[in-house]
Amino acid sequence: MTGASALDLSPGAGVVLDEVEWLVERQEPHLGRVHLVRADGERQRASFRFLANHPSCRPSSRPAAEGANRGRQPASWSDVRPEKRPLMEQRFAHLMEVNCGFRSGDPFRPGPGEPQPEYDPDRTTLTERRAAKAAELSALRSEEAKLLLGVAHVGVRTLERWERRRRKYGMVGCADHRWLRASGGHPSISAEVREAIFAVRAETQHHRSRVSARTREIMIRRYVRETFENEDGDESAKIEVPSYHTLLRVWKEWFGPGGARQKYERSAELPTKNGHVLVTRPGQVVALDTTILPVMVRENVFGDPVTAHLTLALDVYTHSICAFRLTLVSDSSVDVAMVLRDVMLPLPMREEWGEDMEWPYPGLPAAMVSEFAGYEVAGLPFFTPETVTSDHGAVYRNHHLVDVQEAMGCRILPARVLRPQDKSAVERVFGSIRSLVFEKLAGYTGVDVSDRGADPEGDAVLTMAEMEHFIATWVVKVWQNRRLGEFAPSWDPGGDHSPNTLFAASFAQEGFVLDIPAPETYYRFLPEHHVKRIHRRGVKVKGLWYDAASLHKPDMKSARGGRYKQHWVIHREPRDRRVVYFQDPDTHEWHELRWTGLPPEGEMPAFGDARVEELLTRVREAGLKPRSDSELVPKLLEMLGAVDPVAKWPSQLTKSQRTQHAREITQAQAAAADRPQQLPKSNKPPRLAALGAPGAEPPWRERAREATESLDAHRRRRRETAKPAQQPSVPAPLGSSRRGRNLFVIADDDEGSEEPGPQPTEET
Repeated sequence: MTGASALDLSPGAGVVLDEVEWLVERQEPHLGRVHLVRADGERQRASFRFLANHPSCRPSSRPAAEGANRGRQPASWSDVRPEKRPLMEQRFAHLMEVNCGFRSGDPFRPGPGEPQPEYDPDRTTLTERRAAKAAELSALRSEEAKLLLGVAHVGVRTLERWERRRRKYGMVGCADHRWLRASGGHPSISAEVREAIFAVRAETQHHRSRVSARTREIMIRRYVRETFENEDGDESAKIEVPSYHTLLRVWKEWFGPGGARQKYERSAELPTKNGHVLVTRPGQVVALDTTILPVMVRENVFGDPVTAHLTLALDVYTHSICAFRLTLVSDSSVDVAMVLRDVMLPLPMREEWGEDMEWPYPGLPAAMVSEFAGYEVAGLPFFTPETVTSDHGAVYRNHHLVDVQEAMGCRILPARVLRPQDKSAVERVFGSIRSLVFEKLAGYTGVDVSDRGADPEGDAVLTMAEMEHFIATWVVKVWQNRRLGEFAPSWDPGGDHSPNTLFAASFAQEGFVLDIPAPETYYRFLPEHHVKRIHRRGVKVKGLWYDAASLHKPDMKSARGGRYKQHWVIHREPRDRRVVYFQDPDTHEWHELRWTGLPPEGEMPAFGDARVEELLTRVREAGLKPRSDSELVPKLLEMLGAVDPVAKWPSQLTKSQRTQHAREITQAQAAAADRPQQLPKSNKPPRLAALGAPGAEPPWRERAREATESLDAHRRRRRETAKPAQQPSVPAPLGSSRRGRNLFVIADDDEGSEEPGPQPTEET
């Protein structure tokens, strides 16, 4: 083989064999073979003859960088100046005559008198031909040799050096390395100026805001003056700094034009974890994200217009919206955990949904899915996600949510910082829903404040329940059957596919695992608390005591090991703190542990974590030390606004307080809907006129009435406990009542000291 197609089998060279790249580890010239090694460590021996005659063997296009050419691209024929090309061609012709006896290198195109006797390959050896060529060129005068070959003297060693470079680089290997010398750069950039440039680069890229090139020039000059020059004004110590245009040209050559924004410049310097993910099946990657709902809705308690948050779970392969949640104010880790739980559960059919929205996927009958789920299933994919990707929001980095994903068996693949394109699929879905649905609804707020209407709050007509029902209907009926367009699969880029058809196609390709999680998964998705021992009062979780008969069994000892050795695990529902959940170690059944402050009969309004923190803060600031949690009930009901008259309750609350009450009620309703006893969920759609229906009691009145009745019942029990039962007996000695009780205990309030409010319905 000759020319540029010759194989380089020197140690360290790369060879591509059957489209697999190998590295030459060592040579065995005496045996005519080389040892090849692959990137994964596999080794193979091959002969020179085998590699030379193999049809799929070629030199690697990624040779290792050598010392002289490190950081440079390989030279080509066009890099040689036109006046030097004849010299390079003359050298190449002499080398070809040495190799094969013909200056053209082709025996079928011989020149006059070729091959000459001293260069005939059939009669001479390569060593003899090189010696003859060296003698021929040495006979030339030095001026003539410089004119023809560019050198004054050519010997055997020179011919050998030219031949090695020709075999490696082709004809350009015959060029003098001085003709292709690396660029001299900028001689005016001294070592001190170079240090100043890099110092300014580090300062302006990672710390400061973006500045102009003129400012960078001033910073470079100031760095040189303050770092290297003497302050006494000695002219001999001054360092010459190039002009502005030279510094600008050097900056662009070294660092590029610098058109990127500062935040992207900083994020580009961060180390990149993981690589490109090729999504080939449903459930392989599920993207999570939360955005502000661009439509003002009315909360279900007072009917005030509020801003809601929409959380989506999107299957990246089929672009199916597997689950979503609407939350007031902001979502929490529990809300996102329940979204992941909804991804694994089939969506129940609702009363007004037709047959076109039922389970439509072939290969798995709808009756079988309904039998496993326990209810009729809508046409929305469900599966256990393999990988969950999200941004770096606080709710997604929460330890509780990370534990939930690990319990599901998911891999966590967070997007890179300041790189929204890592989850561009879900970002595009948000934009599509905005243009397809939200822009057409009353109360739309626009893209930003500048596009907002005159009064979107007044235009809001849909409640939270109505908006949730509307989005669910649109997702199942429209989005899942909508053509994807540019998101078509790689195996059929020109076909018409929707999320439903892609999910159905995956049945034939990889099958489907009908794995519906047990209803008890709800408890495992709640935050965990590790309790060291069970007291007589029960267990204390986040400041409140909880108790039940299932905790006080004989010989109750925890057999857990590891970090929380011999601890009990209690699961807390942050949206409803009236109960916590405990799994029996023997039967593995889940039990409710009621708050010890709850009344024994009847229910009191639900309250969440925020209300508990506020309650404990008030008690601590007041210096109270309650002996039991039942003494916290009046304070809690007072915070809930139950001591005010029912007719005046909403008018005395500010908008933020009303929003807080609405959030508590909405969260309590969501928690009740997520509990296993609520499965299967109700098939009835939400009432579309819950706030305006004639004769219907407003939700805030019902909440106030429940709180007031709970407060009255609590006071009544305190009075019953304080008044001893009247029994006919012998009169007690004088002073026995004084000696039988503590004089420093404050007596409970009697009937006359009660605060004005609704009177109890029962007299005791």
